[in-house]
Amino acid sequence: MAQIDQHVHVEWRGTTCRVKWWSGELLPNGRKRYESKGGFTDEAAAYRHGQDKLYEIRHGTHISNRDGSTPTSEWADSWLGSLDLRHLSIRNYRWRVQHIKAFFKQRPVSELTIMDHRAFKKYLAAVPLGTKSRTQILSTFATIMNDAVKAGLVKASPVEHQGRRGRYERKPRERKRDMAVEAVARLAHNADLRWGFPGFVYVWTLAMTGMRPAELYGLTREYCYPNWPKADLRLDEGEAERYDDDLLRYGVGDGLLPAIRVERQVQYEDGALSFYSPKYDSFRTLVVPPFLADLLEELLASHDSPWVVPAIEGGSLGAVAFNREYWRPVADGAPAFAGPKLWREEMQPVERFVGKRQYLIRHGHKEWLDEDGHPRFAVEARMGHELAGVEGTYSNLTVAMEQQIALTLQARWEALPEPLRARPVRDEQVVRQNATASVTTVVKQLLAEGVTDPEAVVAGVEAVRPGSLRNSVLQARRRLLADT
Repeated sequence: MAQIDQHVHVEWRGTTCRVKWWSGELLPNGRKRYESKGGFTDEAAAYRHGQDKLYEIRHGTHISNRDGSTPTSEWADSWLGSLDLRHLSIRNYRWRVQHIKAFFKQRPVSELTIMDHRAFKKYLAAVPLGTKSRTQILSTFATIMNDAVKAGLVKASPVEHQGRRGRYERKPRERKRDMAVEAVARLAHNADLRWGFPGFVYVWTLAMTGMRPAELYGLTREYCYPNWPKADLRLDEGEAERYDDDLLRYGVGDGLLPAIRVERQVQYEDGALSFYSPKYDSFRTLVVPPFLADLLEELLASHDSPWVVPAIEGGSLGAVAFNREYWRPVADGAPAFAGPKLWREEMQPVERFVGKRQYLIRHGHKEWLDEDGHPRFAVEARMGHELAGVEGTYSNLTVAMEQQIALTLQARWEALPEPLRARPVRDEQVVRQNATASVTTVVKQLLAEGVTDPEAVVAGVEAVRPGSLRNSVLQARRRLLADT
């Protein structure tokens, strides 16, 4: 026996019954599209279920069987594909989504409950991840499920939100100490020992401009003093007025301020190093103190690389393992070494930066600006930050503000004892060894001679630079072959 009304049908099939209800939609042929659910043993209960579904449809809270059956992994991929973010953010989200998909797989979104969320947290606790990574994955899952609610795939998110209870506990913060200009000078000396004059200028440029490392990695001649602003590439037609104003304010000559223009950074995407706009599109001009202007001019005259601060091999610092190969020896110190490495002389550790990341130099730059009492708007503009509200709307970075910033930074340099301002005196034998052709140079020569076999290239480099790392040789070979 079947119970039927206009929109709900209950039919017995053996010992159980199935309820069908009109979804409110019509098929292409004009007939009603029904949804159903079976397994009921009580006809009245099945009918009430159908009536409940009609109520949800009328009030816009209904989740169709078709939408509710969407697999979690499929929805996560769709969600990821809908994001419009920078490539590094997409890469990070893609990594987090992989963990979500690995756990939930084909489970329908509408079936997930708080118990599943708890099980997911337990699963992540057993995966070898850091606390921050686990938190980011869970946060991404919560966002995905909140969007599933908005998309009509599930009525409520299965993510369990627990309000703060008990005594407040402060989150741990990275321990920082004041950045003394003497510590920066010692870093610059070590960097000089590590990769020569470019290293010396690299450290002082970071400290005196507060640039993000990737911005300095990607700094090219066109955007650096003394070439800028005359050599500006003028890539944005909408910035014509600014280009003209820059010529009146910055550059070489009386009354002009020496400056660096931050227009881009370098990052890897799909295995290739490419230019991207600065983080948060923080395009900005950074005046530099006179001593740094002199160093930059001398550095650009000393090489013909398009990069202002080239790597040892001549390319961008963004293409090397900078933290491991450059920064850690500079900050932590390194013993004298007689192998193919270029940091053969002993480097003393710089206590303020031992075990610390180079990004703290950027933090230290802001400390200096704050200590010297510069206007908050001038400080934040230099750091590439935006001030909200009235202060951000009405404030302006004036010439006088920039001149004062350059003066206070120059004063810190001049307060250093002469031995700390000067470059380290280098052993003649070390200088001669450092002049040995780089791995890339040797590989390029071998390829030009027709030697392309990987083992033959490794042997050829070993003959010129004993002790060279095999992987470094093979990477140089692949890169050069790809460029030809």
